[in-house]
Amino acid sequence: MTQNLFKWKHFQTEIITLCVRWYLKYPLSYRMLVEIMQERGIIVTHTTIMRWVSEYSPIIEEKVRKHLKSTNDSWRMDETYIKIKGKNAYLYRAVDSDGNTIDFYVSELRDKNAAKTFFKKALKANHNNQPRVITTDQYAATEFAIYEMQTDGVISEKTELRKIKYLNNIIEQDHRFIKRKVKPMLGFRSLSSAKNTICGIEVMHMIKKGQVGKIQCVISEVQFINEILGITA
Repeated sequence: MTQNLFKWKHFQTEIITLCVRWYLKYPLSYRMLVEIMQERGIIVTHTTIMRWVSEYSPIIEEKVRKHLKSTNDSWRMDETYIKIKGKNAYLYRAVDSDGNTIDFYVSELRDKNAAKTFFKKALKANHNNQPRVITTDQYAATEFAIYEMQTDGVISEKTELRKIKYLNNIIEQDHRFIKRKVKPMLGFRSLSSAKNTICGIEVMHMIKKGQVGKIQCVISEVQFINEILGITA
C-alpha cells in the first residue's frame, strides 16, 4: 500500500506526510514550511509541497471518512467566501447541533444548483443521516433547493426548515478554523486546487474535533494518519 502511494517520490515518506499534515492543520504558507524544513536540513521547494498537498489531501479525506462517527439529525448550514483566481467563490458547510462537521462543498457560484449538490454530497456520506431539521441563513436559493429536493424525495418531507440566525452561530464560529487556515494562502489558483486543499483542511478539522473515534480511544493523530496511508514504523 505504501509503495503504491509514495512510489517514485524523491523524499522520505515521513517528510511528505509531515509537510502535508502541518500545512493542512496549521496556518502556514508553503514558503513558511520551506523555511521550517530548511532548519531541519531538508531542502524542498514550495511547489513540491503544493503538489504533495494536492495529491494526498483527497486520499487522506477518503480514508478518514470511513472512521467518522455518526452526526445527529439537526443540521446547521451556511456558506462562507474563499478566493479562486482573485474572485469570490463559495464554501458550503454544515455542522450538527454538537458542532460535528456534516460536510462541505466548494463552488464558484452561490445558487440553487450549488446548494443541491452540497446536500446530495452530505446525504451520501455514511456518517450522516436524514436531517430532522435544517437551519440556514435566509438565502432564497438555498431554501428553493431544499423544497425541490423534498418534492423529489431526496430530502424527507418531514424535515423542518428553520431560518433562525442565532441558531447558526455554531456554524459561523466553525468557519473561523477554515478562515484562519485559508488566510495565509491568499487565494487558490484553480477550482480543483481549492477542492483538493480544502478537503484536507476540513478532514484535519474533523480529527481535531474528535469525530474520528479511533484516534480518541486508541492512537494518536500521527499514528492514525500513518496507519490509513499504510505507513509502518
